[in-house]
Amino acid sequence: MTDQKSNGNRNGDPISAPDERTFRILVNSVRDYGIFMLDPGGRVVSWNAGAEAIKGYKPEEIIGSHFSRFYPPEALARGLPEHELVTAAQVGRFEDEGWRLKKDGSRFWANVIITALRDEQGKLIGYSKVTRDLSERRRHEQALKESEERFRALIEGVGDYAIFMLDPDGFVSSWNVGAQKINGYEAHEIIGTHFSRFYEAEAVKSGYPAKELRAATLDGRWEDEGWRLRKDGSRLWANVVITAMRDSNGRLIGFSKITRDLTERRRHEDELRKEEERFRLLVDGVTEYAIMMLDKDGFVTSWNAGAQRIKGFTAAEILGKHVSHFYTSEDVASNKPWRDLALARDTGRVMDEGWRLRKDGALFWASTVITALKDAEGKLYGFAKVTQDLTDRRNAESLAETTQRLHEFIAMLAHELRNPLAPIRNAVALMGRKGLADPALESMRRTIDRQSLHLTRLLDELLDVNRVARGHFSIERVSVDLQDVLSRAIETSRPLLDAHAHRFQAAIPDGPIPVSGDAVRLTQAIVNILNNAAKYTPQGGNIRLGVFVRDAEVEIRTVDDGMGIDKSQLEKVFDLFVQVSPETANTLGGLGVGLALVRRIAELHGGSVQARSAGLGRGSEFIVRLPLAMQGVRVVESASPEAIAETPRMRILVVDDNHDAADSMQLLLESMNQDVVTVYDGPAALSAVRTFDPDVVLLDIGMPAMSGYEVARQIAPDGRAITRPILVAITGWGQEGDRQRARECGFRYHFVKPMSESALRSMLIAISQAPAKRP
Repeated sequence: MTDQKSNGNRNGDPISAPDERTFRILVNSVRDYGIFMLDPGGRVVSWNAGAEAIKGYKPEEIIGSHFSRFYPPEALARGLPEHELVTAAQVGRFEDEGWRLKKDGSRFWANVIITALRDEQGKLIGYSKVTRDLSERRRHEQALKESEERFRALIEGVGDYAIFMLDPDGFVSSWNVGAQKINGYEAHEIIGTHFSRFYEAEAVKSGYPAKELRAATLDGRWEDEGWRLRKDGSRLWANVVITAMRDSNGRLIGFSKITRDLTERRRHEDELRKEEERFRLLVDGVTEYAIMMLDKDGFVTSWNAGAQRIKGFTAAEILGKHVSHFYTSEDVASNKPWRDLALARDTGRVMDEGWRLRKDGALFWASTVITALKDAEGKLYGFAKVTQDLTDRRNAESLAETTQRLHEFIAMLAHELRNPLAPIRNAVALMGRKGLADPALESMRRTIDRQSLHLTRLLDELLDVNRVARGHFSIERVSVDLQDVLSRAIETSRPLLDAHAHRFQAAIPDGPIPVSGDAVRLTQAIVNILNNAAKYTPQGGNIRLGVFVRDAEVEIRTVDDGMGIDKSQLEKVFDLFVQVSPETANTLGGLGVGLALVRRIAELHGGSVQARSAGLGRGSEFIVRLPLAMQGVRVVESASPEAIAETPRMRILVVDDNHDAADSMQLLLESMNQDVVTVYDGPAALSAVRTFDPDVVLLDIGMPAMSGYEVARQIAPDGRAITRPILVAITGWGQEGDRQRARECGFRYHFVKPMSESALRSMLIAISQAPAKRP
């Protein structure tokens, strides 16, 4: 923190720099020490909370009084107060312990340190006085001397004090548990040796141990604090009391020596003495926060390294300038800097986040705290201001919000695009069943069929990548036969393989290949690999699929002789939005997420996927590895085209506010020999349920006025999937949360638009094989 000097405040006090005022507030909060100031004549000019707690006086009762009122009569008679001031003025410091008086007249044993304070010219301007109540320690020491027998019984079990006896020459004659704990010696190691071995070499050389014994011999007692040595050579800060022991005739018979390890207290006292300097160094060295002091009018009086880093100004450039330099022009025009200072003055503290200015005019998002600084009388003398640059956090929050909105937009977009796709797919399927005599029309129908199917796949990829990005892409584990998964995947990819005139070969072992996983997702993974091979292999190429069971896993290898992959791209092809060669003219396009989904699906199944290629133009190989399951399998069923003839006639209610989707679905169902009624809103659906008595209700969810969920709740008020009519959701909303909500509202099935003819047929077959019972 930059030091600020001052020649005095309005009251003429010589100590008035903002840092020293802050330190005074710190001192005033200390309760374990009485810390106060005296003027040169010894009158009290300041009083902290510790002084009040120890001596009992409130500031208004003692400030202005002479400090001699704390001394008992015998100390006054000796002139001790005057002696202490004179000594402190001469040598800079006076320390003493003795009896002092509290406000109620009771005595306490005090440790007192008086330090002379001088200005820059060396003129004495007063004294600091630090008092600590050591009455408890004093009483303990007195109690120890009351009875030698009681003392001896006590010391044997004392662990916090080293208590031992010395003979008149200083040789150890007894040793307690505390001495062993503190000094490290066993009794047999130390008894009979001279106590000077506890002292550092310099102290021994100077004769300090002998000096202590002489002082104790003459005065009866010697107390000291200083460094001592343990057995292992380490140092401890010890409080030592040596007491001369005499018999009834006054003959010296030895000494008692009590040692206490005060190393930790010494450390704390050193920390306390160094605290102000450390605080200054700390603040000045902080770079993550701009920490500055302001005077009471808001002008900068100190400036740390963090302030320079965040705001760009050096201390020389900003000291003496108003805090409003950091606010935007709009904030200055609205008087915000002055309002913030006024609020901090009135409430003590104000926190804010907003845009602030750097030296170069750039904006950054700042978190600021302005704290009012007041003296003991509550008079404002300045402010502390701490600023943190949160621009990165704000940008991250903004990005997260944008990402969330993007996810919501993608879900809404998919829903809106599925609605028009549903009638298109229904119409194409119906035209295919009716047949078109004109070859040109049939060709156009097939074009519409292919392109609408491609658009459907793009929508599925869009939603899948949205799930992956949000961490919602998951699988449902059941035991399935990989043979059935592969057959279904080959059947799905066959039109694309045939369209490119590829020669396709599959080598799949006989017998079940059990894996634990999601049949739909596994099929999707194999389809993506086969479609990828078809797209990136020139017309009339070769594609081979082989399955190899190895110990506890199965490998699915797909090899083509297509354009290949550069070795630097072998890992990148599994990243989202990466295409092997998006500029190649013979690709069918896509979002570049197919292989990313393959890797995600493989990993969710506890497997992996690997790409291999000898280089561009030399073909590719994709290897999917999956762990085998040991339990039975569930076959992935696919309805045959002939199954339509086996579907019994049912009453089906179609409900969709999109007339094209509803009407085309009705025509498709009627072509499948079903009895169909179509309505376009929720109330009409409820009415038709009562009059038409349908077996199945194909119900859209996102209808205005009355949603499909509300219709379902009225048909199935207890929220269960009822036995009749069977509720089937056909909707553009396909997230897992949408499926869960549909189940809770009583839907038996949930399909995402557009629903294919095969899926519709399979569902009707499943319903017919488990006929509903009337309630």
